Amino acid sequence: MLQNKSILITGCSSGIGRSAAITLQKRGYQVIASVRNPKDIDGLKQEGVDHVIHLDLNSSESIVQAIDATLAISGGDLYALFNNGAYGQPGAVEDLSRDALRKQFETNVFGTHELTVRILPFMCKDRARIVQCGSILGFISMPMRGAYNASKHALEGLTDTLRIELSETNTKVSIIQPGPIKTNFRKNCLIALADNVDIAASRHKSRYDGALKRLKKEGATSGFTLDPEAVVDKLIHALESDKPKARYRVTFPTHLFRAIKPIFPTWLLDKIILKAAKSEG
Repeated sequence: MLQNKSILITGCSSGIGRSAAITLQKRGYQVIASVRNPKDIDGLKQEGVDHVIHLDLNSSESIVQAIDATLAISGGDLYALFNNGAYGQPGAVEDLSRDALRKQFETNVFGTHELTVRILPFMCKDRARIVQCGSILGFISMPMRGAYNASKHALEGLTDTLRIELSETNTKVSIIQPGPIKTNFRKNCLIALADNVDIAASRHKSRYDGALKRLKKEGATSGFTLDPEAVVDKLIHALESDKPKARYRVTFPTHLFRAIKPIFPTWLLDKIILKAAKSEG
């Protein structure tokens, strides 16, 4: 346990970010939880999180303001950054416009990148930690999730490079790779799908029927779904271990696909992924 160490967490309105903020606050950290919607600030404070700020990863101005607030709260000495904020843009690749793909990357890649590099100079004074929330879809690709797949693959590449470039400093970099986790993630996916994809005009209409069924389903969509605390457990290790791992895998599907991807031929892996996708619907 690291008493009074400061950590900035993005995407704390619900799910993994909210669980991380509450757990680490109780664990003795000085948590600075950020939310995209200011309406979510009071709810987190009622859960015992002392410092909750507004941060929209799509806005450079908001990122700068959030960093200023973070440094004021932490006294200019930030121990850790947990980049958790993200959303998923569903849709077949051929149905995604350039604008829809750009929006996905603005939040999941460009905003996360800008926040990280802007705050990094304030984290190298002593030992520090940067932890990214990646995904199983950062190393495999599921159909109807092309934009999200691409953004998480990109985050993997940036994280690997950053880890290598910081290897001779006191800042350690890790990425967590969750599979299915109980969150409100699907609600935002539904909004993004309605806003950016013309389902009626798509030749993939039957696949969208399955996707909509999955996204509208209450509760877990897989028997392998875990609570957000499973991710928080890995986050704690990444923050507190003297030798944090480069990657932390969460849920059975993540471990399974990491094991079989290097040894299965592509055609067989594609068949397995398609079967898994159909079973979701």
